[in-house]
Amino acid sequence: MARVEDIVVRGTLTADRPLDGLTWLRVGGPADWLFQPADEADLAAFLAALDPDVAVFPMGVGSNLIVRDGGIRAVVIRLGRGFNGIAIDGACVTAGAAALDAHVARKAAEAGRDLTFLRTIPGSIGGAVRMNAGCYGQYVADRLRSVRVVTRSGDVRVLSAADLALRYRQSDLPDGWVITGATFDAPAGDPAELTARMDEQLAKRDATQPTRDRTAGSTFRNPAGFSSTGRADDTHEMKAWALIDAAGMRGARVGGAQMSPMHANFMVNTGGATAADLESLGEEVRKRVFQNSGISLEWEIMRVGDSTAAQD
Repeated sequence: MARVEDIVVRGTLTADRPLDGLTWLRVGGPADWLFQPADEADLAAFLAALDPDVAVFPMGVGSNLIVRDGGIRAVVIRLGRGFNGIAIDGACVTAGAAALDAHVARKAAEAGRDLTFLRTIPGSIGGAVRMNAGCYGQYVADRLRSVRVVTRSGDVRVLSAADLALRYRQSDLPDGWVITGATFDAPAGDPAELTARMDEQLAKRDATQPTRDRTAGSTFRNPAGFSSTGRADDTHEMKAWALIDAAGMRGARVGGAQMSPMHANFMVNTGGATAADLESLGEEVRKRVFQNSGISLEWEIMRVGDSTAAQD
């Protein structure tokens, strides 16, 4: 098997690539390597050639991610223009993994197809599938038909939605496998009505969430009241923001990190925050919530990498 630096690619392969500019929170150290494949064939050939002992980390647009200050000891794979196409054939909507959730929702609506729940979800389709993203009572699990993936060994496969075992903010996609596209079943709807619904959702989001700040979406998962497919059970649901509020942590700060005064479950980089600031604040929130309620919050933001830089 080849070393990373010996593999010939058609895309872009960069050593020691800083990742802070690629995440919404704007924090994090460098990846050992960043690979931006030209297309699926380029990705598959790279993974087939890569030493299996080298770790691989697929990264979307960094909308729900903290990269620690020491960076990532892996090849980070980030999909770009070769993976952002959207095709609509009747009720079947197929989108590349790099297509933005909001863009897919808009394109589907223009064609009279309802994927409006994607409109206010930050990030791209690959991440939405991997984490079974949802909003306004609908989840990826409700609409997903199949996904196209490249395995760690470079094989291209098509998986059914059932193969992923989607549940609340989780899936069973193996480590190192890269989603390259997804196909959804989208019911019919009137384009004008779908657009109006999305406009209403956007207005509601902007009125209740700090959309103009540097955040990574919801910091913690809602702790209870969800079925195996990710659907909320309103009779038992508890909201993470309410638990954080009750623990007195709305607006709490560590360095440049703050729990938003506008929405207690959103963590904000107010300027100059490190990944350590953000993670420390999150752990303090978890501690205070547990002391106040006996409930242990689970992170929804993915945290990856080393806390400190590797030593030579």
